[in-house]
Amino acid sequence: MGFARELLPALRRHWPYYLAEAAGPAAFLVVSSATAVIFHHPNSAVARALGPSELVQRVGLGLVIAGLIMAMAYSPWGKRSGAHFNPAVTLGFWRLGHIRTADAAWYVLAQFAGALGAGFLMFNLLQQWFGYPAIHYNITRPITGDYGWLLALGAEIGISAVFLLVLLGALHSARFKGWAGALSGLMLAVFIVFESPLSGMSLNPARSTGTAVAAQLAPALWVYFAGPLLAMWAAAAWFGHYRARQALPERPPLYPDPTA
Repeated sequence: MGFARELLPALRRHWPYYLAEAAGPAAFLVVSSATAVIFHHPNSAVARALGPSELVQRVGLGLVIAGLIMAMAYSPWGKRSGAHFNPAVTLGFWRLGHIRTADAAWYVLAQFAGALGAGFLMFNLLQQWFGYPAIHYNITRPITGDYGWLLALGAEIGISAVFLLVLLGALHSARFKGWAGALSGLMLAVFIVFESPLSGMSLNPARSTGTAVAAQLAPALWVYFAGPLLAMWAAAAWFGHYRARQALPERPPLYPDPTA
C-alpha cells in the first residue's frame, strides 16, 4: 500500500520528468526510423551517394544517433530527468538507489508510452519505404540462423553491461561526469556500426516494443527484454559492490524527496 500511495504524489510533483522520459524514446524512434530510410533505401539520394556498403551506411546512421543522444542528454529536459530513456537503465539506477520506486515505475511507463506512440507514428508515415529488407520496419531482430537468437541475446547482454558500467563509471567520477552524455552517444554509435548485424542493436526494451507492436512483427522480442534487463541489473549490482569496496562517492538522487 505504501508504494501505491506514493504514485499519485510522485506524478503531481515530477510529471515534467516523466514527460522528458517519454520524449526520449519517442525522439529516438522518430530519428532512427527516418534515418534508416535515408541511409538504407535505394530511392534515397543519400543511400545512393554512400554506395552499397552496409558498413558505411551504418556509420552514417550511428553518427546521427550519437548526435541525437548527446543533444537529448545535455538538453534542459534531459538534465532534469537524468536522461534514462530506457527501462533497463532505470532498473539499474533503481537497483543502486539512485531513483525512488514510484518514480522508476512512472519512468518505465512513460518510456514505453513514448516508444509506442512514435512507433505507430513512423510506421504510418514511412510505410511506403519501411518494408525494404535493409530497413524492415526498423524492428530489432536476431541474425538469421538456428542459433541467431542466442547470438543476439549474448550481444544484447554484452552491450547492455558495457553501456551501464561505462555510464556509471563516468557519473561517479568528478573528472568524467560531464562527459556521460557524450560517452553514451559514442557507445551507441559504435554498437550500431559493429553490433547491429547480430541483434539490431536494441539495448532498450521500450525501443524494440515500439516498432514491433506497430509493425505487428516481434521476432524473439523476449531477447530484447531479457538481455538488457538482466545485464543492467547485474552490472548495477556489481558496480554497487565495487563502489562500496573502493569508497567511491555516492551519486545523489535525481531530485529532492517528493515527500519533503
